[in-house]
Amino acid sequence: MIADATPPAIRSLLEWKGTWLIARVAIVTLYLVSAAFHVTDFREAIAEQVGYGMPAPALSAALAILVEIVGSLLILTARWVWLGAGMLGVFTTLGAVLAHPFWTMRGNARFEAMATFLEHAGLVGGLILVAVAAERANNGSLAHVR
Repeated sequence: MIADATPPAIRSLLEWKGTWLIARVAIVTLYLVSAAFHVTDFREAIAEQVGYGMPAPALSAALAILVEIVGSLLILTARWVWLGAGMLGVFTTLGAVLAHPFWTMRGNARFEAMATFLEHAGLVGGLILVAVAAERANNGSLAHVR
């Protein structure tokens, strides 16, 4: 078996502490932008919730904004990353299932909904990886990450 050695240049990039910050910013940017748009146009946020068939659309919109902001800030500050990633992961999973049920569609709409659903699944995977990296950093196995 051939060892999978990371090239020194790549290892240096991965060990650079700025990489951890860039990764956290990248994973939460979508949520922060979404929250900002929904805060500035709360009527549209409510209409979006109505479109998804959510009960109590105004409350649902407010909770969505709260989860997007609080979850993102927890990840950005590297404090309770597991909680922030969990909040955003559950939110994203619910959004994928409720807003993009490709299994109920046909034709091009099915393809578009499936692509969006799978993008959501990728985001959830990224959030899981952020939580894993934070846990390893807190336990000292990735001391350079902090």
